[in-house]
Amino acid sequence: MLSIFVCEDDKVQRRQILQQIEKAIMIEDFDMKIVFETGNPEALLNYLKGNKGLTGLYFLDVDLQHQMNGIELASKIRDYDDLGKIIFITTHSEMTYLTFTYKVEAMDYIIKDDNQLLRERIHECIKVANRRHNNDINEEKKSLSIKVGDRLVSLSHDEIMFFETSPQSHKMIVHLENAEYEYYGSIKDVEVLDQQFVKCHKSFVVNTDRIKNVRVKEREIEMTNGEICLVSFRMLKVVKEIVKGMVN
Repeated sequence: MLSIFVCEDDKVQRRQILQQIEKAIMIEDFDMKIVFETGNPEALLNYLKGNKGLTGLYFLDVDLQHQMNGIELASKIRDYDDLGKIIFITTHSEMTYLTFTYKVEAMDYIIKDDNQLLRERIHECIKVANRRHNNDINEEKKSLSIKVGDRLVSLSHDEIMFFETSPQSHKMIVHLENAEYEYYGSIKDVEVLDQQFVKCHKSFVVNTDRIKNVRVKEREIEMTNGEICLVSFRMLKVVKEIVKGMVN
């Protein structure tokens, strides 16, 4: 079962969100359940602290009228549930950049000014989360565990965009869809992780499944999230063969 959590300080809006979630679960007949709803981010964190091991789907308001905003809350949620799926529901579209500042990988960012759009997006997020959760359970996915600060983070190979060497000695940076982690490691370790990873440059190892385009003249690789990696002249031919049809 996928556990669902809602943190929204406005009681009326929280009730509306809960109703839409419950309606989507009923229509799709998914194995999901709202296990905790609150307007207090500290209460949610305390619940997770006392119920470790849960994998959740989180609907979080950004402006919680609390010293902790929803994006800061999401960052702390990662301490307990690094594989959880996070959705922000807010009127503050201008704050999306904070998901990068706090390195929070969000599944969606829904603006709640339009009730019709809100209902549709919640329903769609429920379906996507269910599909991804079932894939996580039913498929034995390869993963990489890295130590970030004092915590251990598990990353599916499929969610990794690329690795690059850090300016800091003996460190690597792993890039995800809209997050990144710096950790102690070497490029030699990641280039042999799996056949989908290719060392395209002395400083970059890319997930070939996540390549969007190869720019031959610029010797650049564009990833599906828009980030750019360098590719050496020697590796251009290899990369071109892997991603035929994507070369400019």
